[in-house]
Amino acid sequence: MSTADPASGYDGPPPEALLPAFRVTEIEETDDGQLRYYGQPRTEYRRLEQKLWPLFREYGYEVRLDVVEDSEEDPISGVAVTRSRQALVAEPRSVGVDGVPWTNVGMFLATLLTTLYAGTIWYYQPVDGPLDLLAGWPFAAAVLGVLGVHELGHYVMSRYHDVEASLPYFIPVPTYIGTFGAVIKMKGRIPNRKALFDIGVAGPLAGLVAAVAVAVVGLHLDPISVPPELLRAQNTVEIEFGYPPLLQFLAWVTGERLTYADPGISASPVIFGAWVGLFVTFLNLIPVGQLDGGHIVRAMFGERARTVAALVPAVLFSLAGYLYVFRDVSANAPVLWTFWGLVALGLAYVGPTTPIFDDPLDPKRKALGALTFLLGLLCFTPVPIEIISG
Repeated sequence: MSTADPASGYDGPPPEALLPAFRVTEIEETDDGQLRYYGQPRTEYRRLEQKLWPLFREYGYEVRLDVVEDSEEDPISGVAVTRSRQALVAEPRSVGVDGVPWTNVGMFLATLLTTLYAGTIWYYQPVDGPLDLLAGWPFAAAVLGVLGVHELGHYVMSRYHDVEASLPYFIPVPTYIGTFGAVIKMKGRIPNRKALFDIGVAGPLAGLVAAVAVAVVGLHLDPISVPPELLRAQNTVEIEFGYPPLLQFLAWVTGERLTYADPGISASPVIFGAWVGLFVTFLNLIPVGQLDGGHIVRAMFGERARTVAALVPAVLFSLAGYLYVFRDVSANAPVLWTFWGLVALGLAYVGPTTPIFDDPLDPKRKALGALTFLLGLLCFTPVPIEIISG
């Protein structure tokens, strides 16, 4: 709820409340409700942010120090002159959902179609019409369920800590999986390490619980039959999955199978949906940059997280090199980890999220963080997928 300031005529904090951190010379309100406090900072950026961010938040704004460029006409020459001025840019914050999020809805529906289509591939069902896509619904439900629960964990903790965040954006891709995952966009600043940790860890833990539940269901489902014509076909493509330790443990506990000696029998595609969830959990827990693992490590170790992030690309490149030189595997796995090494390199360069207040994390959360990374390692397999041409 915004608090009006009759003296200034704006809904933001009055200029005198910003002293001595920032001296205001002019206030401007844009058409979209943005407030710009032009002036000069009187202290270094971190102290300025820690003093003014809570104040603007009380008035219902997110604030940042920025350089604003605008133009005005020179009264003598009549030529437009561009000027750059420092300003505190305050934008109205809204934690809830305003209206129907059509972009989110549209991307979800598109991802639903692509995962349904991927499911028909794993169930060996031909697609002659739109209704044939329904044959892939168990796989689509498994994948979207795990991804949705993962992002819901982030969203719920964002709301709990009063951090502005979007609803999940599902990413449709017409592949064997049908999606590149889902993301939420953090629109507001993170207040402290506690909030950064809670938001970062909630997604992987929630998604992991969902993936385990999906795996147990899939392990109890009947296997499916591979069409005989595919077994007899020449120049076919065979896909082999590397099952992570956690999925192998669940198969051992339930007494069910992940693979069959008979090539005409294949495990339920729902198990593959769980495999996707576990693999996504591991990737998200890579401790670098804006990934969930990067958030957790930044919350646990502060600025030392940059040292950890600097080592991650080297580890991934080394894994790719080891598989290429010493393991008799196809090029798929080395290419995969080389790609993620490049992604990690870019994320490490950008750096982690820095909270407003950088107080140390409590021991209980540090222990939970260590446990989360241990669970993430149980979702890892060095050769996730092998594509072999027959």
